[in-house]
Amino acid sequence: MAKVLILTGDAAEDLEVFYPYQRLLEEGYEVDIAAPAVKKLQFVVHDFVDGFDTYTEKPGHTWQADVAFADVDPADYVAVVIPGGRAPEYIRNDADCQRIVKHFYGESKPVAQLCHGPLVPAAAGVLEGRKTSAYPALALDIRAGGAEWVDGDAVVDGNVVSGRAWPDHPAWMRAFMAILKEHAPA
Repeated sequence: MAKVLILTGDAAEDLEVFYPYQRLLEEGYEVDIAAPAVKKLQFVVHDFVDGFDTYTEKPGHTWQADVAFADVDPADYVAVVIPGGRAPEYIRNDADCQRIVKHFYGESKPVAQLCHGPLVPAAAGVLEGRKTSAYPALALDIRAGGAEWVDGDAVVDGNVVSGRAWPDHPAWMRAFMAILKEHAPA
């Protein structure tokens, strides 16, 4: 069975981990959740409140990580998903997380990144010259990483599919599944 890796950590956006996780299982892929350490992760729920200049954050579900970044052999996986939330703000600093991301970009394997997820490939130095969507407040970060920020729900740049946040799930995952099935059927 083809395996897909999800790179995440504490404070990841609940919906942005579980939606692709369940969608990939539904299509017959095996899915592993990788984090800085094998432990129970605490996800969060971001929502929008009238009158707030930014989103709010509430505790979400907990979920057990399957594998630590240091123990991941990216050659064992056909694709990677990098969800958003606050987790990308700190997992991007992990040398093993960067190693994993460099593998997927370097081998042109399918990559799905959403919301704050593109902070990870930016830190790994693999966004240079690419187009990616991300949470709109990250447009400056994306440009600083050498990429063009695109305001879209399913931005496809070769093997990479990106979106702004969880409201983009249907278009983002539809585009990713098409690329994934072409490159690595379940």
